[in-house]
Amino acid sequence: MIYEDITEFATALPPMRAVAGLDLGTKTIGVAVSDGLRSVATPIETIKRKKFTLDAEALIVILQKRDIAGVVLGLPRNMDGSEGARCQSTRAFARNFTRLWDGPITFWDERLSTVAAERALLEADTSRKRRSEVIDHVAASYILQGALDRLRHLGG
Repeated sequence: MIYEDITEFATALPPMRAVAGLDLGTKTIGVAVSDGLRSVATPIETIKRKKFTLDAEALIVILQKRDIAGVVLGLPRNMDGSEGARCQSTRAFARNFTRLWDGPITFWDERLSTVAAERALLEADTSRKRRSEVIDHVAASYILQGALDRLRHLGG
């Protein structure tokens, strides 16, 4: 089920289980996961996008292997807060994904997550080639960490 409100998402989550964060790009999907206490987001991998069914299958393998309870999708709003074509695409992905996976899904405003991830990688003196390999799942961890911090503030 898709929850627009993270408070409702929090109540749908079973206790002591990890959540995943996804950064949906046109060519890749960055994946990050939390610990069971939902305090720390860790970037784990980037899936090269092919077509929806293959992308969804790859995600489901990760979600099942890691016993993931819920998914936070980065919502790429415009800087003024409005929603454009990329938000529509993310919402469509979520709707399609709910047909294949029955855990709760919510959205998190991802504005500047890629910028923050890029800055962190630059500060870590990561090579350009390595940055391009990891930027998407590092961005996913920024998205997920923002949501985790909000969930903790809610007491969830």
